Amino acid sequence: MPRCSAMLIAATVIFAATYLVIAVGKLPGYHLDRTGAALLGASLMVGVGVLTLEEAYAAVDLNTITLLLGMMIVVANLRLSGFFRLVNGWAITRAHHPLVLLIAIVLVAGIFSAFLVNDTICLVMTPLVLDLMDRLKRDARPYLLAVAMASNAGSTATITGNPQNMIIGSLSQIPYGTFAASLAPIAAVGLVLTIALIALMHPREFLTRDRLPVIDAGPTRYHRALTIKSILVTVAIVVLFFAGQPIAKVAIVGGALLLFTRRVKPEKVYFDIDWPLLLMFVGLFVVVAGFEKTMLTPQVVDAVHRLDLASVPVLSALTAVLSNLVSNVPAVLVLKPFVNPLADPEKAWLAVAMASTLAGNFALVGSVANLIVAQRARSHGVTIGFWYHFRVGGLLTVLTIAFGIAWLTWR
Repeated sequence: MPRCSAMLIAATVIFAATYLVIAVGKLPGYHLDRTGAALLGASLMVGVGVLTLEEAYAAVDLNTITLLLGMMIVVANLRLSGFFRLVNGWAITRAHHPLVLLIAIVLVAGIFSAFLVNDTICLVMTPLVLDLMDRLKRDARPYLLAVAMASNAGSTATITGNPQNMIIGSLSQIPYGTFAASLAPIAAVGLVLTIALIALMHPREFLTRDRLPVIDAGPTRYHRALTIKSILVTVAIVVLFFAGQPIAKVAIVGGALLLFTRRVKPEKVYFDIDWPLLLMFVGLFVVVAGFEKTMLTPQVVDAVHRLDLASVPVLSALTAVLSNLVSNVPAVLVLKPFVNPLADPEKAWLAVAMASTLAGNFALVGSVANLIVAQRARSHGVTIGFWYHFRVGGLLTVLTIAFGIAWLTWR
């Protein structure tokens, strides 16, 4: 068998097997999760000779890794300072009706997710909402749906809203302000629809005259100096993003400044960083590079371009389907070689960012944010089933992506 044919077969098997495990979540019968699959796939791409070690190093987008790491450090400091507990206490004392509380949770989750990575916001907010529902003696499930769905919708707005947007920002070089101006209106409509659909699907909880019982929020423990410092650094980071400064550099410098403190041991910050996610990114960059090198023949590229990917509706639909099959980050990486050559790659990348993010609300397994909320709720004795999520998430996804397509086409 010729060497090129052997490399093609090897790359195809490695790529397909890696994405299959990522889609399923783990390899049945083995302790191999998504991160392990990505690293194993990357190692095999180098081991069998599809890529040289130098090509594998070059395939890793360090801007994306650096940006994500910096934002994780920022969010860790906000959490450890007690900032999110302060916000939770503020909501308790002002929300006297279930619908008002729902609106507050959606706005907090959505707005914070727009700038501080949706997965980390879900990690922070889920236990706070569970504790609040215990004290109020309410069904936690609709409020947890609000956390997950609002974090997905809100994160559409900016490059720092979620990991796939960070990759798109790095690949496309779209300015932070341009990205936000294009997609923030879609995110805002998504938050409004999240409130409306959850309320309509739970009329006994939200469409009622019942008022919430008055509970004592009690004193909130927080580090005043660290809270102020974390907020100031976060605001400065966002301002610099909009000012056009390199977002990866700004994020990592801001994160490093927050590590310079006498109040929090650095080990606590490191514990909050999602190292497996960073490793999965590294592995996926290498796996996709091997896929591009061996499998993207002119015939394959031509066949894909016949799908008319320059059309926003077609590209959005394809992205949404891929995102639910293999998750949003892998979907974005697979689409990369087909989007860059298009006549208007900026609009195409915006469509991919919009559809890959909003598609996460379609099913319970559609995004990491959903899984974080569901897993943390289960450990608290609250079960969010597939169909319970889908009856809201399915319609929400269709409506938000339809609006996104119309907005980007008109704009």
